[in-house]
Amino acid sequence: MDPKIWYIPAKRTEPGMNVGIYCRVSTNEKNQLNSLAAQIAALTHAVANVEQWRLTDTFIDIASAKSESPRHEFERMIKEAEAHHISVILTKSISRFGRDTVDTLEAIHRLKAAGVRVIFDEDGLDTNVVDDELLISVAESFAQSENESRSMNIRMGLRNRALNGSSGNYRKRLYGYEKDADGNLVIEPEQAQVVRDIFRWYNEGASIVGIQKKLAEQQIPSPRGKEKWSKRTIDNLLSNEKYIGTVRLMDSVTEGQMFEMKESHPPIITEDVFRRAQEEKKKRSNITVNEAGEIQRKNTKYSSKRHK
Repeated sequence: MDPKIWYIPAKRTEPGMNVGIYCRVSTNEKNQLNSLAAQIAALTHAVANVEQWRLTDTFIDIASAKSESPRHEFERMIKEAEAHHISVILTKSISRFGRDTVDTLEAIHRLKAAGVRVIFDEDGLDTNVVDDELLISVAESFAQSENESRSMNIRMGLRNRALNGSSGNYRKRLYGYEKDADGNLVIEPEQAQVVRDIFRWYNEGASIVGIQKKLAEQQIPSPRGKEKWSKRTIDNLLSNEKYIGTVRLMDSVTEGQMFEMKESHPPIITEDVFRRAQEEKKKRSNITVNEAGEIQRKNTKYSSKRHK
């Protein structure tokens, strides 16, 4: 019996496609770098799951979404694509790819003109499938969503730091203080005495202009090193609760409530001295509130002098 011979043709393999992955994070903080590592791992795994794909290059930027922040790897990726060294770009999402709608669409049009396909893995979008109109709509919605999310995350972060006392605004430097090695406010003796003198002069009846003259006579430079103190600087100093060791921060989420920390740092003046100054400011103000709760101005011009 003659043996039967079967002809088995060779399998035709599809030509491989060179793939580049693009990853971006905003800063080099630890949590952002962890996010970057996760992006790279996920996209590399996605490339490995497609038989016809070959990972050719990885483009990584650490740059914010602000237009002035350079993205050298993004530009290199575009050039590599236009030189036909890669035919597919895989990235996490539209928000990681472009800065804004215009930036995103401009890059996509350049890549499509070069015959390069862009896939947004997390968003489930492929430029070989969706049209420009849909891309515009999606890009705008994702850009708006990310901006809102970023803004809320920032506000929530500020709020949490205000709640747990770790906000740097509690220790923001001001005249009369300096910072120690740990970043805490400590009294600067010479400036602190100037602060005490200003409160004492004001409570004894001196006007803002009068205090200006006293400071000039004693050749005491302003907080910014100028020869003459401005009226606003003196007025703000007399209203600043930080001189009694108290700090108030605006709630960044509600923007109406306040967080207050007492004994945040050593006081320069007593609460009694501060309260007397606030009472003096009210007495000398040309603004009054009538019985109906309406704000009115006195006929006399505000001069910051004590009215007897």
